Amino acid sequence: MGIGVVGDSLSLKASAMRESLDRSETITDDVVSILGSFDHRLSALDTAMRPTQIRTHSIRKAHENIDKTLKAAEVILAHFDQYHQAEAKIGKGPHEDVKNYLEAIDQLRSNTRFFSSKNGFRSVDGIVSHANSLITKAISKLEEEFKQLLLSYSKPVEPERLFDCLPTSMRPSSASPGHDHSSNIHSETHRNNVDTVVYTPPVLIPPRILPLLHDLAQQMVQAGHQQQLLKICRDIRSNVLEESLQKLGVEKLSKDDVQKLQWEVLEAKIGNWIHFMRIAVKLLFAGERKVCDQMFEGFDLLSDQCFAEVTANSVSMLLSFGEAIAKSKRSPEKLFVLLDMYEILREIHSEIETLFKGKACTKIREAVMGLTKQLAQTAQETFGDFEEAVEKDATKTAVTDGTVHPLTSYVINYVKFLFDYRSTLNQLFQGFEGEGDSSQLASVTMRILQALKTNLDGKSKQYRDPALMHLFLMNNIHYIVRSVRRSEAKDLLGDDWIQKHRKIVQQHANQYKRNAWAKILQSLSIQGLVSSGGGSSTVGGDAGSSGASRTIVKDRFKTFNTMFEELHQKQSQWTVPDTELRESLILAVAEVLLPAYRSFVKRFGPLSES
Repeated sequence: MGIGVVGDSLSLKASAMRESLDRSETITDDVVSILGSFDHRLSALDTAMRPTQIRTHSIRKAHENIDKTLKAAEVILAHFDQYHQAEAKIGKGPHEDVKNYLEAIDQLRSNTRFFSSKNGFRSVDGIVSHANSLITKAISKLEEEFKQLLLSYSKPVEPERLFDCLPTSMRPSSASPGHDHSSNIHSETHRNNVDTVVYTPPVLIPPRILPLLHDLAQQMVQAGHQQQLLKICRDIRSNVLEESLQKLGVEKLSKDDVQKLQWEVLEAKIGNWIHFMRIAVKLLFAGERKVCDQMFEGFDLLSDQCFAEVTANSVSMLLSFGEAIAKSKRSPEKLFVLLDMYEILREIHSEIETLFKGKACTKIREAVMGLTKQLAQTAQETFGDFEEAVEKDATKTAVTDGTVHPLTSYVINYVKFLFDYRSTLNQLFQGFEGEGDSSQLASVTMRILQALKTNLDGKSKQYRDPALMHLFLMNNIHYIVRSVRRSEAKDLLGDDWIQKHRKIVQQHANQYKRNAWAKILQSLSIQGLVSSGGGSSTVGGDAGSSGASRTIVKDRFKTFNTMFEELHQKQSQWTVPDTELRESLILAVAEVLLPAYRSFVKRFGPLSES
């Protein structure tokens, strides 16, 4: 194919494409014209519809506002209904149905909060004012209901019921008010097991009542009436608690009252007081704490304050007796009851800290601790007085038979009792002298026994007969040594102390033999009977083979018999109370006297007989 032909063909195709493009532009212009016409008509339609749309929107918004108003009105009407229902319940009072009454008060409070939030509501001020007035009246009736309910279920606890709450080993044999518990004053076994015995506090208010009292109290606290609430509790529960203690036998005695009592009476009262303290703290106060905690659950500070106010008078009544004893005139026999009283306060210390917790109970805790320290101080001073009194005892009453002096037995019994209080005394020494251990008690015991020995030495000077003087000292020091060996003091004082004093006993026994029997032994001596050269020393009389004068021999026998009879008569009035010591002493005398007598009789007896 030629080039010309190809060129013609391309021209034809280009011409066809131009015609096609022209037709497309024409169609596009027509479509644009049509669409422009549509837009104009739609704009006109929208303009025509706008008023209708506005009216429809207004109608819809009006319906929405009406719905909201109706719903708000329904809520307000519901609160009005609730308000009137609560008002009706409160009008009936709480006595018939306390639970509904409390619910009505809560409802009124809810209504008050609701109406107070509706500032635009025209009658809101009047409604809120009336509701608050109604709540005030309701709380007033609630106070009276709380008071009557608490009063109805608050009764003094009888002693028998309290005794049943004690561990079996601590119950008195005769459960009656004022029963003498002095037999329970001090028990080493009990003291060692105070942590193992179980106390069961009595139920002071029925469990079913306490939740109701709590709900009433809660409403009163919310209303700001906590002070009125505390006053009601204090007036009712405090009196009941005091009556319980009085039924038990607790009495409030002053220092002057205590000073007037005979020792036996006072000792019994102290024994009872110790028992009462244990019952009061571990049973009555523990039970009262549960009541306060449950009534004021959720209000810990009020619970502490209520408990402090309810128990204050009872605690004061109990502590006043202890303070009177601690301040009364000191005497040796009071040391042990002071230690007993100190022990019971130490025993209940943990309970006091637990029960009387919080700032409100601070004064009570301090009062108990103050008495504990005061008793410890008085006990220490009494202990010092005793040591001094032993050394300076000026009793003129002498024991004529040389037996154990009453002071010795008194002091030894005193020391034995002290060892029943080893742990307590160690606490005292620790508190006042630094370290508290057995060496402190050993040191004190040695000082007391040394003071006794010094006093006995002074008393022995009253005897004109040296033999009786040494017999007296022998008896008394032997009694001390024997008592120590048979008591806990043995381990504390040690073998060295015992051996040292046994030697002192032996020394006095030897001195007794020397002073009592030396002179009579001289009458059995051959001195003066025979000459030194073996010849006769006769003076007016026949002489035997021994070279001794019959007359002098007879005089010697007569002298011996006379002196022996005198010694027998005199020493028959003397006493060695310890059987073992007495037998030992008799044997020691016999070992000296009998051989000398037998030798004398064997040698010079024939002269006397012929």
